[in-house]
Amino acid sequence: MDFTINLILVFFVFSFVGWCIEVTLKYRQFGRFINRGFLIGPWLPIYGCGAALITLTVAGLTPVERGIGTTFAISLIVCGLIEYLASYFMEKKFHARWWDYSQKPMNLNGRVWIGNLILFGIGGVAIIHIVNPILYGLFDSLGLVSREIIAGCLSVIFLADYSVSHFVLKLVKIGVESSEADNTEAISKDVKLLLSDRSIFYRRFANAYPDVIYRTEKVKARMEEIRLETEKFRLEAEKRLDELNQQYEKNKAEWDASIRAGKEQLRETLEPTGFIKSNLIEKQNQLISLLYDESTATAPAKTLMSEIEHERLRLEKRSW
Repeated sequence: MDFTINLILVFFVFSFVGWCIEVTLKYRQFGRFINRGFLIGPWLPIYGCGAALITLTVAGLTPVERGIGTTFAISLIVCGLIEYLASYFMEKKFHARWWDYSQKPMNLNGRVWIGNLILFGIGGVAIIHIVNPILYGLFDSLGLVSREIIAGCLSVIFLADYSVSHFVLKLVKIGVESSEADNTEAISKDVKLLLSDRSIFYRRFANAYPDVIYRTEKVKARMEEIRLETEKFRLEAEKRLDELNQQYEKNKAEWDASIRAGKEQLRETLEPTGFIKSNLIEKQNQLISLLYDESTATAPAKTLMSEIEHERLRLEKRSW
């Protein structure tokens, strides 16, 4: 019983500490006070759950291992799992993502990222080996009955806060689902306008998450439509490129033949007349060699052959 009461008090202490951390960070970012969290009171249950689960897990492993490295690993895993599951289930339930680490390095679906996980590990070591011993000393000085009363009162207030905040989130969900907008920015404006007409509790929630990303079925449908259009454009571009490649291959042979014919025609057009005459004479000599036989030639043929040889020698002796 003593350990259970202390664990509940640890939950509330670190829920408050986490709230203080978030408020300070947002003040530095926006320059104004922002009551963080979906609860009205000054507590963030995700921090308290993390601290309580780390304390419970380490306590269970204490008989086996209680080193700083083990504490760091347990804290990293437990808190990372809590943050991921909280993001996932709240998005599924209320159609909104309350934090997004998609732009951070080494993130997992934008729900957790390595920087926070390392901080969780370091924070867990500080909680188990530094803060908890101090807190347990303070708790023991109060006595069990006093701790039970404090834990009971805080639990009642916490449950009442959760009930009110749950209704606010239901209103957000209704606003998101009924919005005619098809993108998260426009939906966010609709929700803020809806909440601005309500009580201070509703307006507080609108200010608590200025960067909330709303994900409705309309947004998902629009994103899917864009994806399909992009895919269709890609397929059409690939099809057109294939057609161009096929057309090129089909015409390539014709183009090559035309180029060769053009080159041949150009060569014949520009070839000097002297070269043509020389080639013609060479061909004639080859033909005469094939047809003329000295042993069977008639006298007129021998005379003609002698005259041809005489004229050829005259032509070879000329230098012009």
